[in-house]
Formats: sequence, structure tokens, C-alpha cells
Amino acid sequence: MTWLARPFQWLRQKWAEIRAWRRLSFTRAGAFFTLGALAIGFAAINTGNNLLYLLLGAMLGVVAVSGWLSEQTIRALKVQRTVPTGTPTGTDVRIRYEVVNNKKRLASYAVELTEAGLEGRAFVGRLGPASRAATVSGNTFSQRGVYRLGTLTIGTEFPFGLFRKERDVSLPGELVIWPRTDRAVQAHAAGAGRQIRREASVAGFAPGARGEYRGLREYRPGDDPRDIHWRSSARLNVPVVREYDQDASETVWIALDVSQPDSPDAEAAVEIAASLAARSIQTGAPVGLSAGEHQIPPGSGAGHLELILDALARADFGVVGGAQPPVNRAACVLVTAAGGAGQAGWADVLEGRATKEPQDLARVKRLVKFLSWGGDA
Repeated sequence: MTWLARPFQWLRQKWAEIRAWRRLSFTRAGAFFTLGALAIGFAAINTGNNLLYLLLGAMLGVVAVSGWLSEQTIRALKVQRTVPTGTPTGTDVRIRYEVVNNKKRLASYAVELTEAGLEGRAFVGRLGPASRAATVSGNTFSQRGVYRLGTLTIGTEFPFGLFRKERDVSLPGELVIWPRTDRAVQAHAAGAGRQIRREASVAGFAPGARGEYRGLREYRPGDDPRDIHWRSSARLNVPVVREYDQDASETVWIALDVSQPDSPDAEAAVEIAASLAARSIQTGAPVGLSAGEHQIPPGSGAGHLELILDALARADFGVVGGAQPPVNRAACVLVTAAGGAGQAGWADVLEGRATKEPQDLARVKRLVKFLSWGGDA
């Protein structure tokens, strides 16, 4: 029966090509209008009333004019897309479209641009003959990654809103969504102990470090409890910590463990790596990254941070081998999902946990209250 299936497969392929070339669908108003035309036509045939025939002809003329005008609206349009270099998750992504009308005498009206996988829509009210116009669509992404773009749909409901006509245009591209960089990440303890720090998903940086002593400041979620100055905390009745300057001459090597399966904790580890890189570059320290097959040599500046964020956006989990930095592990900060294996031999280890509230702040406040008032903790 293979020879019999081939003609049907060919027909399905041709129908898909025709559908991609032009699609016509009813709007709600168009469906009611069409049903009304059928009812009037049925009544005209049964009664032979010339007025009903005249009304039916007018309604069919509206349908014909609508089809011709909508076809002219989406015909001979060329679209160019411009996407941002990279955008962090949770922020508005503005995609810019430039629409060119190659028709010499006819304008295009009410043109709508949509793309598969994107919720945003771009709209052009009027585009004159032999002219161009720019429009944008807004989209928000909750997960980092690379989103492939391929098919752009040009549609319109002009002129009467009875039918929607669409055609597809091949427009390949990609949209890179970076991980967020605003987690509360404590500066690495380069060459120090290998205690695991569990970072909470709280916006803002905690500027702790192990450089030159700067002074005291109020405790912020994500600060290392070891930096708490207990005597001053008891005297002021608020938790305060010691603050240090980051040593700008020290290179920060970040190794992301991609051997774990993808999970909320793994995504939290990616955000911790991104936040640590952003904070280190902000203080002037060179930063290098090892994330599976992505190896970024040490560098500094905003452009280098974009390279790191782009690599983290493309990082895949479940890769055999885990973190394999090009330098000694003792000089690297390992960022891994909660419960990750192979945590020995690193300068420091940060664990990613998909929590929404810091758990250490309440305990610190209870200890400060105990020292200040002598009450029960």
C-alpha cells in the first residue's frame, strides 16, 4: 500500500505549502456575516424575492472586496528583524521589525506581525506605497536559554474585520536570554576553606569579600554569618557585619558544574554563577568561566560580562565530566546544584538552591536579641 500512500503524502505537502503561502480564517463578525448571507440566499431561492437577491449580491460583493483588499495589504511586504544582543530573564525584550512596502501604488493597512513561540505582537497602522516603517513587540521570558526564531507571520483583518488573512515568511534567527545577575551572592573565599555556602534567591548583591577591611554596615540577606560583628550588633540592637574590599588583582575563576540534571536548583546555580561574575567584574577583578564545553578566558569589562552571560545562557546540564576548568581546582570557585558531588579540592563551593526566602536572617536576629537583652533565643 506504499504506492497508494505517496499521492496522499504529496497532497498533504502541497496543502501545507499553500497554507504557508496564504491562510484565511473567519473572525466572529465574519462568521455571523457569512451565516447571514447563507440565510438570505436560502430565503431568496425559496421566495424568489428580487430584494433578497439584491441584498445577497451586495453581501457577496463585500466578501469579494474584503478578500481582494486583504490580499493587497499583505502582498509585497518585506520584513527585517532586529533582536537585542542579550536580555536577562524577567525583563521586557523589545524585538524591532522594519517593514518595507514594495508596492508602488497601494498602501497596506492594519498589518500585524507575530512569531511562533513569542507572545508579543507588532502592529503597523498604515504603510504607504514604496515606504517603510518600524515597529516593536514586547516579550518576557522567565527562563534563560537560546530561543530559535524561524517563521514570521504577516496578517491583517483589513478592511472590514470579517476575515483574517495571513502568510508566513521564513526569517531565521535566535534570541539569547541571559540568566539574572541580581542574586545575593557572597564574594568567593579564594584559596580559603571549602565550606559550602547556600545562596538564597534574593535580589541585590552582598558586597562581602576578604580583601582590605573597609568598615561595618548593616547585615543584608546573603552575608556570611562569620562576618557578623557581635559586639557592635548587641550594642546597636541590629545585626552588623564587617565589610571588605575586593582585591582587584585577583583573577576569579568560576566553574559551573553541568553534570547534574537540569532542575530548579541547577538553574539557581547558573544564576549564582552569573551574579558572582557580574559582581566580580563590577569590582574590577578579571573573571574566567568554565561551563561544560564553554570556556571563557579571564577578562574584565562590560563586554567580557556579556560573553560570560551568553555562555551561561547556552549551558546545558547532564553533561558527563562535570566541571573541568583549564586551571587548578584550588584556584576556582565551584558553583553547583544543591547536593552536587565532587566538591573536594576547590577554593570554595557555592550551592544553588531554588528557595525564595533567606533562612539565616531570622536566626541572626534572634542571636542579636539574645546578646542585647539577655532574653531567650
